Amino acid sequence: MKIEVFQAKDATLISKADSNHWVVMDSSNQFGGSEAATKPMEMLLMSLGGCTGMDVISLLKKMKVDYHDFRIEINGDRGEEYPKPFIRIELDFYFKGTDLESKRDKIEKAVFLSRDKYCGVSAMLSKTAEMVYHIHLE
Repeated sequence: MKIEVFQAKDATLISKADSNHWVVMDSSNQFGGSEAATKPMEMLLMSLGGCTGMDVISLLKKMKVDYHDFRIEINGDRGEEYPKPFIRIELDFYFKGTDLESKRDKIEKAVFLSRDKYCGVSAMLSKTAEMVYHIHLE
């Protein structure tokens, strides 16, 4: 995998990966940025959500679990000293659908398979941060 990062203006950066899609990143005014795009540490949590979310969607499809809506809320706590890595990350998985309580075992299995086996982002972050998972059925 190859990533290129280019300076656009001051601390505003644009990046492109093998998939040939551009992403803009920026910093706060305090650090020379324009506050015009997602910060890299925010993007890291977004990557976690994308990685585990795609896993869960795929696994639930294979398990033939129907639901109407799915979302993940992620909260990350960072250390106080530089480089301020994430020290605790909490993921709340929300599922909406009919009679989801009867499907809880399969939903939990999908979430935990992503956490323990498939999501590379989760595997990396779990080396430095406490990872806490919650499943909500609505």
